[in-house]
Formats: sequence, C-alpha cells, structure tokens
Amino acid sequence: MAAQTNAPLPDGLDIAGYRIVKKIASGGFSIVYLANDEDGNAVAIKEYLPSSLALRQPGELAPVIAPENLPVFRIGLKCFFEEGRALARISHPNVVSVMNFFRAHETVYMVMAYESGRSLQDHILRRRDKGDKPLVSERFIRKMFGQVMNGLREVHANKLLHLDIKPANIYLRMDGTPILLDFGASRQTLREDSPKLYPMYTPGFAAPELYQKNGSLGPWTDIYSIGASMFACMVGAPPQAADQRKVNDRMDAHFEKLNEFYSPALIEVIRWTLMMDPLARPQSVFALQKALQHEEAVPVIVESLGVRLLDTIRSALRLPPRQPTSNAPATTNQDNSR
Repeated sequence: MAAQTNAPLPDGLDIAGYRIVKKIASGGFSIVYLANDEDGNAVAIKEYLPSSLALRQPGELAPVIAPENLPVFRIGLKCFFEEGRALARISHPNVVSVMNFFRAHETVYMVMAYESGRSLQDHILRRRDKGDKPLVSERFIRKMFGQVMNGLREVHANKLLHLDIKPANIYLRMDGTPILLDFGASRQTLREDSPKLYPMYTPGFAAPELYQKNGSLGPWTDIYSIGASMFACMVGAPPQAADQRKVNDRMDAHFEKLNEFYSPALIEVIRWTLMMDPLARPQSVFALQKALQHEEAVPVIVESLGVRLLDTIRSALRLPPRQPTSNAPATTNQDNSR
C-alpha cells in the first residue's frame, strides 16, 4: 500500500463539532485522527484523502486536486461516503462502530467509536520479537478468528465486502475481543476506475482475484484474507503473495513446518482458505466457521466432492467442462475464472 504523503490536519482543529487531538494512523488512502466530541468523548475520525489524487500542504485544510484527477477523486469520495452510511447500519461487537459521517474541507470524514487496545499485527510482532514459539496458541486462533468471522458474517449479510482483511486491520480490545477495521471496498471501486490507484491490495493477504482487473469478488475473497491472517499469526509474516504462487507455489513447505506447533485439522482449514481457485475455498463464512470448530476436518476433500457434483450437473446440461487449474487439488476439475 502506498504511503500517505499529505500533511495531516493540525492538532486542536475544530471540525463539525469535533476537536482533533492527534493523527493516529495513515495510509495511501486515508488519515485517521483521535478526536473528542462536544461531550469530551474520544472518537476516531477517518479522512478520505488518497495521496495519488490529492495534495495537501502543511498549514492547509483542503487538498489540491489536479483537474485530471478530479473525476476519480469524486467517484472515490462518493464510494467512501456510501460505505460509511452502510457501515453505520451495522451494529455488531466485532465490527467497527460508525457513528457519523460528514463533509468538510472538500472531502468526507467518517466518525468511529474509539477503544483502547492494539492491532493484531502489533500483538504478533511483540511475540515475534520475544522469540515465542509458537507465536500464538491454536486456542487463540480458533477463538479470536471465530469472533472476527461473526462480525464478517454480519458485514456480508449487509451485502458488503471488506477486501482488506489483515492483522493490521483487526483491532484487539483490552479484553482481547477483536474488531474489524478499515474496510477496503471503496478502494476496490476506485481500483476498477483508475490505474493510478494500483495496488489497492496488500500482498500476501490479497486473494488472487484481487490482482485481476475484472476478478470475480465475493465472500470467498475475504475468506482468503482470513486464512492468510491466521497463517500470519502462526509464522509472524504473511503467506507467499498470490501472484508469486501462480508462478512457483511454495506454500506446502511452509505448512509442513507448522506441524510441530499446530494440529493437522487447523492447518488443513487454512490450506482450504488459501486455495488459488476461488471455487475451491469455502464459499461462505459460515462454512469456514463450522470447519474451524471441528478438531478433525477434511474440508478440501468435501469441497472437491462438491465441485465434482457440479461437473456432473454441467455435463447433464451439456455445458462445456471446467478446466483444471495448476494450483487446485489433483482430484478437482475447476475453473479459475468463475
């Protein structure tokens, strides 16, 4: 992800009834601030500010947008606003709570509940720096990601995709319960409209279809990122990037090294989520949750049987056969294009 090159809003600024305390995070797409509302309650405010399209100098409030960038900037602004409105309808303990959104300084702001804690990424890095083996326990992975997926099911039920799930976007409250942050759906919309905003994915955590201009996106896309995040908890680093896996997939060797610390059932579930063919992965978060709950599971085999049944139906309807992919199990006959 590109770095943010724009100057943040100044500390102490009053904006739409909120007072900026300080910048707390930034990326190529936005800046996040800690702020106080009129009652002194802490909130987080996310500012739409794609650094590839807009430029704000220190001391300025509104960004300068070149005329040739203005159409794409406005598309992204509309998507960001619509995404904020959709998230505001979701009330779930494992999804960031959007309290308000407003326009100011020629852009859009999203106001979210602020809670003390740290990201899953920070949690992993601290344990990695201590040399802990394993980095996190299997019990932690099963319990914490089960809660993450409770929230993700609610997101999908509202016809939204996250599209940027990774440990940095999973926030752990002080009591250890997780919250999904920083949705990437509006970034994905921009990705389809302007090559200037590539890449809009995080290598290692992004499903292969996110690398394709017209890739078929759905719950299976977020499921790949869930599996990649579980893998990162185990090894302290993301899996091999999907574009590299297409050329020389080395994930089997990585999985074999995990057998010392984690059960075959858990490793098999993660293998399932990280299949290169979207149809070879769990097709719903509920299916993945069910597999994660079992101590002994063979989901890849079950999915393969389902795909074979699909092939039988295609044959009966005289539809052309699906073509196998190089990264799918040898027992399947699958198509990578959906």
